[in-house]
Amino acid sequence: MTFRMGPSLLFCPADRPERFQKAADRADAVILDLEDGVDPEARAHAREALQASSLDPATTIVRVNPADTADFLHDLEALRSTAYRTVMLSKTERVDHVERLTGYKVIALCETAGGIMIAEKLAQMSTIVGLMWGAEDLIASLGGSTSRRSDGRYRDVAAHARSRVLLAAGSAGKAAIDAVHLDIDDRAGLETEVEDAVACGFAATACIHPSQVPVIREGYRPVPSQVEWAQAVLDVARGRTGAFRFRGQMVDTPVIRHAEQVLRRAHAG
Repeated sequence: MTFRMGPSLLFCPADRPERFQKAADRADAVILDLEDGVDPEARAHAREALQASSLDPATTIVRVNPADTADFLHDLEALRSTAYRTVMLSKTERVDHVERLTGYKVIALCETAGGIMIAEKLAQMSTIVGLMWGAEDLIASLGGSTSRRSDGRYRDVAAHARSRVLLAAGSAGKAAIDAVHLDIDDRAGLETEVEDAVACGFAATACIHPSQVPVIREGYRPVPSQVEWAQAVLDVARGRTGAFRFRGQMVDTPVIRHAEQVLRRAHAG
């Protein structure tokens, strides 16, 4: 199974049905959130709103509560009466938790120390279409207080977790989804993180506010000079074998793959 949503994935609390269509219209995909975005007392209402909704299943993800909670069972019951079949499993920490979602496309949200440590195993599961990581819950699971330094950069342990999830997903040919940028007004910080996500190979970036969507889309969309370079490289490479020189750069198989990725992102946009 392949994950084809992205690059902007916008969270929307599932107890706010008046926002569902707006979120779906503004982003590439919407994540209807039954977990942290909803007050526990409002989760029953959120499930009712989920069941009454009619968004496009091809661009809708439902985030359910952790598999070892009573809320998860209620979420799953509500989900069965909908057409939505892509599920984000909060705080994924065990393989058997994912197995409870047989029949769904699952995005494993690795946001605790336990989840990060089994990212490789999760990525190998046929049910899994992608891995996402989360910084704040991870730090909380370690007993820490903040994932970022005073200058906004991730602390080493958070950066390590991000890299591990990316590598785990890549090793299994699955999509890697970058974490949300909580500082809504920090456009420059989000731009920097999106630029790095694209350069490293993330397939999408999650966000919490509509204003972040254009930043993410712009970051994932190659600029014209990149598209021109990629097309030119591939044109020259056609029919050749082995490495060759192009515009002062050595081009070999990895560089050709980079060019293919640029065109893939350009056509997706």
